[in-house]
Amino acid sequence: MITLQDIPIDEINDFWDKQISYLVDDRFVTEPEEIEYFSGEEYRGVLVDHMKREPDKQHMVYFYNDGDRIGAASYCTYKSEDGKCFILDFWLFPEYRKKGLGHRCYRALEESTKEDGAVYYELNCTREDAIRFWKSLGFTENGNDEWGMPLYIKRENEPR
Repeated sequence: MITLQDIPIDEINDFWDKQISYLVDDRFVTEPEEIEYFSGEEYRGVLVDHMKREPDKQHMVYFYNDGDRIGAASYCTYKSEDGKCFILDFWLFPEYRKKGLGHRCYRALEESTKEDGAVYYELNCTREDAIRFWKSLGFTENGNDEWGMPLYIKRENEPR
């Protein structure tokens, strides 16, 4: 059974260490200035501030499978707007990939966020393997964000 555990702000440094490893190892960030930005206080400070706000709180969570920590995610459900849950980060540790756990983790995230007011889901995605993963969960192309990054969306009536 997949469960989620919110990461409190006072324990966020462990998440940051794992997040930057994920971003670098999976080649989402490759340039030294990108690594510096995602490791820096500006980026992390904004997210920590968003973890403190209400009602649109940023969540950092770990995924657990039968007690084993297998991955993490970061998301925000915009309850003050239209209920969009924007998934900023979502990953499994390498040793847990390609075992169907990603789908199970997403379904657990979806269940948890719906209980908290999520109506639909959106995320940025540029890598072909990640795009295939998200499309297999029912996400479809939804234009680009203000920086030109492709967006993917999943609404309730779209298939899984």
